[in-house]
Amino acid sequence: MNKKTIYEKRKKRSSIISLGIVVLITLFSFVKNDTGRDAEMQASPKPNIIFLLTDDQRWDALGAMGNTIIKTPNMNKLASAGILFQNAYVTTSICCVSRASILTGQYESRHNIHDFSTDLSQEAIAQSYPALLKNAGYNLGFAGKFGVGHHPPSSIFDFWVDTEAGGKGQPDYVITGKDGKKIHDTDTLGNAIQTFLDEFGHAGKPFCLSVSFKAPHEQDGYPPTYVIQPKYKDYYKDVTIPYPVTAKPEYWNQLPDFFRTDTNFGRERWKGLFGTPELYQENVKNYYRLITGVDGVVGDMLKKLEQLGIAKNTIIIFMGDNGMFLGEHGIEGKWYGYEESIRVPLFIYDPNAPDKIRQYRAPQMALNIDIAPTILAMAGVPVPKGMQGVDLISLLENRIPERKDFFYQHYFLGGPRIPRVEGVVTKDFKYMNWIEYNYEEVYDVKHDPHETDNLAVDPKYKTKLAALRKRYQALKKSHGVPEDVWNKAKTKF
Repeated sequence: MNKKTIYEKRKKRSSIISLGIVVLITLFSFVKNDTGRDAEMQASPKPNIIFLLTDDQRWDALGAMGNTIIKTPNMNKLASAGILFQNAYVTTSICCVSRASILTGQYESRHNIHDFSTDLSQEAIAQSYPALLKNAGYNLGFAGKFGVGHHPPSSIFDFWVDTEAGGKGQPDYVITGKDGKKIHDTDTLGNAIQTFLDEFGHAGKPFCLSVSFKAPHEQDGYPPTYVIQPKYKDYYKDVTIPYPVTAKPEYWNQLPDFFRTDTNFGRERWKGLFGTPELYQENVKNYYRLITGVDGVVGDMLKKLEQLGIAKNTIIIFMGDNGMFLGEHGIEGKWYGYEESIRVPLFIYDPNAPDKIRQYRAPQMALNIDIAPTILAMAGVPVPKGMQGVDLISLLENRIPERKDFFYQHYFLGGPRIPRVEGVVTKDFKYMNWIEYNYEEVYDVKHDPHETDNLAVDPKYKTKLAALRKRYQALKKSHGVPEDVWNKAKTKF
């Protein structure tokens, strides 16, 4: 009997409503066909979520952010169609702390991960975005470098691919696969994504897959190296990478004495990777090649989502865990409070986002601590009060106030190898205090984006310095940072 006949026979509105309910129930309970596309979309209204995290990818190592050399067509496509954050930062620029902040939505001074060996507490894990999604009925997947402690919480995941050999340290780029053949870490994770999607793409409930690439982190060693996938070895071979403004020796020489030593970890790595023009060209290109390799995996992932018919119900979030000096200020690495270290790429692609935030280049300040509350909000899961980040979609829709600044903290190792630093970052100015040496820096990042002129010693900025100091102390107090916090962060590399 067709709908027209039904409507002719059922005149009363209440009967029509009742019939509609019956039809909907029947549709939802109908056994899906081999593809399961339409039925799956109806049966699983909550979105699937894929969170992609790269290691040491700085904000401008992405075509969509204005880099005209690097090839990232798949990421560019997602960034252009979604929300591309122009001012995304991490609250601590080192992988173990930043990843803990991403998982928990908290600053270092709250989650208390100060080094590479400490595990998140069971209480912290229970309030992390994966555990909360699990409780809400999501299938969970993780692949790559967990990066927090030596005992990752693998038991809460339905799918687990650990490239750290049980959380025992930085994964190698090339390992021996199950078939006895050598395989690059990026390819390992690409295969893991495909396997997960095949298994959970139509599992009857939504999924959240978190993928943590090693790329474009260097392979640790003396000197460190960038180990690329062979298929990308000819990329950029005919390109000359321009030198950064602050790569000139004069900018290294203007740094304070306690920083400007050969034992500084950033300077030590600089020598092996960027110490000559030839090394600089080779290693920046390899850094780019590693990112292009990740982009290839993203492209394969997008194809799989389309093949499975779940692309229209899958949100993709992409971020770097911290930035990276590529020779700026005469160093290589992260840790310190300069833009190259703390600013990262971030985009959110949601095929069902409201029109007003699609294809949006968001100027609002976004942080790594915002990832967890954003993911939870997307899944319709309440955000715990203990999370210090915000739901970025609510921010963009003006449902919560825009942040004006944030507190920066980094305590691992300490001087002279990695001097400890705290500070406050605003849209226009940056204040950093090297806490072991009581040395201050102030930069007008709006007019001096390369941070070449320390205004802390300029009498004309005395009032601005005082205001930034006051704000810094207020933020430090509000974050509950004890004066001896660095005593908890003495673990060596």
